[in-house]
Amino acid sequence: MNATVVAVLALAVGTYAFRLAGPVLDGRVEIPPRVRSLLSTGAVVLLVALLATGALTEGHGFAGWARPAGVLVGAVLALRRAPFAVVVLAAVAVTAGLRAAGAG
Repeated sequence: MNATVVAVLALAVGTYAFRLAGPVLDGRVEIPPRVRSLLSTGAVVLLVALLATGALTEGHGFAGWARPAGVLVGAVLALRRAPFAVVVLAAVAVTAGLRAAGAG
C-alpha cells in the first residue's frame, strides 16, 4: 500500500470512530449547558468564516463584487424563508448579471 491509501484508511477509521463516539457516550458523559452553548456558537462561527472565505476570495485575492452581491441576495432571501430553489436561482442570476455587466 502506498502512503495515500494508508492516509485514506486512517481518516476513514478516525471518522467512523468519531461518529461512533456519540451514540456510545450518550448518557454516560454530561456536558454542561455552558459548553453546549459554546459548541453551538463555535459551529456557527466556523460556518460563517467558511461562507465569508468562499464568498469574498478567489485564489489569493478578492473575488470581485459580483459574488458577494449574489451571496447577499441569497442570504436575504433565505432569511425571508424563500424556497431553496428561489434562493439559489436569485443568487446565481444576480452574480451572472453583475459579471455580464462588467462588475467582476
